[in-house]
Amino acid sequence: MIVEQLYTNCLAEAAYYIESNGEAAIIDPLRETAPYIKMAANNGATIKYVFETHFHADFVSGHVDLAQKTGAAIVYGPKANPGYDAIVAEDNQEFKIGAVTIKVLHTPGHTQESSTFLLIDEEGNETAIFTGDTLFLGDVGRPDLAIKTDLTKEDLAGMLYDSLRNRIMTLPDSITIYPGHGAGSSCGKNMSTETVGTLGEQKQTNYALREDMTKEEFIKEVTDGILPPPQYFPKNAVMNKMGYDSFDEVIAKGNRALSLDEFKSEVENGALILDVRNEFDFAAGFIPNSLFIGLNGTFAMWVGALIEDIDQKIVLVVPEGKEEEAVTRLSRVGYDNTLGYLKGGLASWDGTLNTIESVTAKSIEATHGDLNIVDVRKPGEWEAEHVDGASHHPLDYLNDNMDDLDKNTHYHVHCAGGYRSVITISLLMQNGFTKLTNILGGMDEILKTDIPKTDFVCATEVKRG
Repeated sequence: MIVEQLYTNCLAEAAYYIESNGEAAIIDPLRETAPYIKMAANNGATIKYVFETHFHADFVSGHVDLAQKTGAAIVYGPKANPGYDAIVAEDNQEFKIGAVTIKVLHTPGHTQESSTFLLIDEEGNETAIFTGDTLFLGDVGRPDLAIKTDLTKEDLAGMLYDSLRNRIMTLPDSITIYPGHGAGSSCGKNMSTETVGTLGEQKQTNYALREDMTKEEFIKEVTDGILPPPQYFPKNAVMNKMGYDSFDEVIAKGNRALSLDEFKSEVENGALILDVRNEFDFAAGFIPNSLFIGLNGTFAMWVGALIEDIDQKIVLVVPEGKEEEAVTRLSRVGYDNTLGYLKGGLASWDGTLNTIESVTAKSIEATHGDLNIVDVRKPGEWEAEHVDGASHHPLDYLNDNMDDLDKNTHYHVHCAGGYRSVITISLLMQNGFTKLTNILGGMDEILKTDIPKTDFVCATEVKRG
């Protein structure tokens, strides 16, 4: 038996490859199918099933393409109603892969169809569970992402409590947990940086698995402090449920060199210029009205959070050799309307270029009190520590809160390290802001100065019994 985790850092997402006696199954694959097909081919195995733990909201799964290319059957748990051919399994239904068995455990709560897949080895031992977004290491799935349902997040949280107690916590403590996500995902609040653990460990460390926790306490703790989901989540969930365009077609359309005239023509017809170089190169010179989101960061998540129209036409400014990667990573979150990239990159542009003014944190140490400092980090980062007198405008919600900023005010913008502040400035410049300065290195560099900071120590008392 082979079990391999295929973890994608920029999405904090885990897919799984399981193989036994020449048969393989894939759990929660990414959009591009080639890695899974290649793994099976290298091992002389046939992909028999593609298991989906639920209709994912944070990425577009590769299940539809993978099934079409391999003849594998797509399997969901109970209450799924996909818009394509798939097996909607019954609770406790078993599927054979060579000499091992996958048993479907219906574990609603994150969504109604959410299911956990129990791996039973050749000797009949319950070996591992693939929990999707039901159970993470350190957390559980958020209960507010179900598609078109009358159920409240409190209703779903109650279901999740029952699923955990009745279907998962009754399994052996030694069982291995393979979750769908790790730290950095927006599908939970408090995920560990580890991506594999055991049930026994989680019973000791995961707040949501406390033995003396009542359902009412669980509902309150799981729903407390949930930030609004990124705007692309429901759109990805619908694509996963109803189907989507072939990944190969998306790549063929988007991985195409555009002459300067073709590039300009697409922009005139409504295409967004997305510049995916690193933040330093972008700040040094970029085509006016470009949006910066660098491939060197959590690219797909920020694309999904900030480009509101998932059907938006996109043309790319991309480093040489990264063209297909950029189109692929856009497609992972459903942005399938990339039309090509500027041939020759920025050097081919024949017009004026904009730049971003930048300063070091040290250089504003004496004058910071006279500056309008804007912190664009996430709420948790701000609450942990921030510059005295700064204002907080999280990048995640900037599109909805643009009016909170004044176009006549000069802002000094920072994040943690410099990536998000450049994204922010590019977005603000698209919306008519001109008086903007980037603080190089962000909070990482500010902490090395004497600029006054406020930190919060927030202790939470957990009452037991």
